[in-house]
Amino acid sequence: MSRAARGPRIVFWRHGQTAWNLESRFQGSTDIPLTDQGVFQAQRAARLLSGLRPDLLISSDLQRAARTAAELARVTGLDVQHHEGLRETYAGEWQGLTNAEIRARFAEEYEAWAQGHPVRRGGGELATEVADRAVPVVLAAAEKLPEDGTLVVVSHGGTIRTMIGRLLDIDPVLWERFGGLSNCCWSVLGQGARGWRLLEHNAGTLPQPVIGDET
Repeated sequence: MSRAARGPRIVFWRHGQTAWNLESRFQGSTDIPLTDQGVFQAQRAARLLSGLRPDLLISSDLQRAARTAAELARVTGLDVQHHEGLRETYAGEWQGLTNAEIRARFAEEYEAWAQGHPVRRGGGELATEVADRAVPVVLAAAEKLPEDGTLVVVSHGGTIRTMIGRLLDIDPVLWERFGGLSNCCWSVLGQGARGWRLLEHNAGTLPQPVIGDET
C-alpha cells in the first residue's frame, strides 16, 4: 500500500506470536508476553510498516500488543497511546483453555458460536460489545489525523475483526467471514466517498499459518 493513496487510512496490526498461540490456547484478555519469535516478527513488520510513514500509533495495553507497538515506535519515533478498549475479547471460563478443551467442556456453547449465534463465550463479552468499546477509540484517534494521514492500531485478532466489521457496516453475523490475521500481519481501511472500505487484508503474511484469532 503506497503512501500516495489519498484520504486517511487505518492500519489494524495484530500482535506477534505468544506461547499460548503455539499451544492453541484462548488468550482473550489474559496478559501473555511475546515469544522471541514474536519479537522478531514485530521487528520485521515494523520495518515494513514504517514505510507508510504513519502519523499516529495506538495500542491495546496488553503486553503482547504493547511490545509489538513499541517496535514500530522505535523505528518511527512515534509515541504509543495505550488503550484498555483495544484489548482482546474477554471470554471468561474459556480463557487459558485449548480449542480441544473448549469443545469438550462447552460443546453446546461452542456449537452455537460456530453457527453464528451471539454467544457470551465462557460468560464473557459479545463480539458487538467488543466493537462498542474498541471502535470509538479508533475513531477518536482517526479524527486527529492530518489530511491523508495514517493511523496504526495494534490490537488482537478477534478485536480487529469486530472493528473492521463495524467500520464497514457489515451485519455482525457475517463478521466471521473475515479470515484471521497471522501474527504481526495487518489489514488496511481507507476512507472513501461512501465511508470506510477494505483496501488490504492479512497483508505482510509471514511464512507461517494463521494461529487462531482470539488466541
